[in-house]
Amino acid sequence: MDEYSIIEQFQTAMYLIALVAFPPLVVAMIAGLVIAILQSATQIQDQTLPLTVKLISVAVVLAIFGQALTRPLVDYAGRIFEDFRHIAQ
Repeated sequence: MDEYSIIEQFQTAMYLIALVAFPPLVVAMIAGLVIAILQSATQIQDQTLPLTVKLISVAVVLAIFGQALTRPLVDYAGRIFEDFRHIAQ
């Protein structure tokens, strides 16, 4: 296996990781921002509130879009297993 194919496999893997991680991270960021603004406006100093809201919002996103987010990852893993003979040489 030459360096080009190793770099290509690595780039594809990094792209898929970013693709899978992006939606939950964006939702957690938006939820944290909204809760921080609400806490600032109401002067609530509870530290568990942002964490709880982020956890629930990320769980909802993963429950709704989990299958769509993992499909490219499963397809890539299948391709890696099919091409394992070529990769290992």
